Amino acid sequence: MKSLLTRLFALLLVAAIGLTGCSAGTSGLLTGDYRQDTLMLVDSLRTAIALPEDDPGKAEAQAEAKVIISDFASRYRRDAAVANLSSFTTMRTALNAIAGHYSAYPNRPLPEKLKTRVEQELKQVEAALKRGA
Repeated sequence: MKSLLTRLFALLLVAAIGLTGCSAGTSGLLTGDYRQDTLMLVDSLRTAIALPEDDPGKAEAQAEAKVIISDFASRYRRDAAVANLSSFTTMRTALNAIAGHYSAYPNRPLPEKLKTRVEQELKQVEAALKRGA
């Protein structure tokens, strides 16, 4: 009887760990609604980019943006329903531009030229979402 209970408990643990390990995103900030999640990411990026370097809330805004970016990428990267939407591909372009800067220059702020480009791409994302694309 004890062996059966031990095996049952082990099976339940494996199932629980497997299910939690497969969940997309760990922050709980994303809702699963692509449009709403994308707009949340746009707002988070704008906040993190717009704050001046000496602002005390800059580090917190950047940390929150990183979490949302990670969750967004893990949730929608392989979703065939959104993979070909212009809003998704434009968002990926903006994220790749930011990531490229920070991997090349981790301790430097975003240059104005890159901020302008990312802002333009975020506007394109919003326009595409309004069109339903």
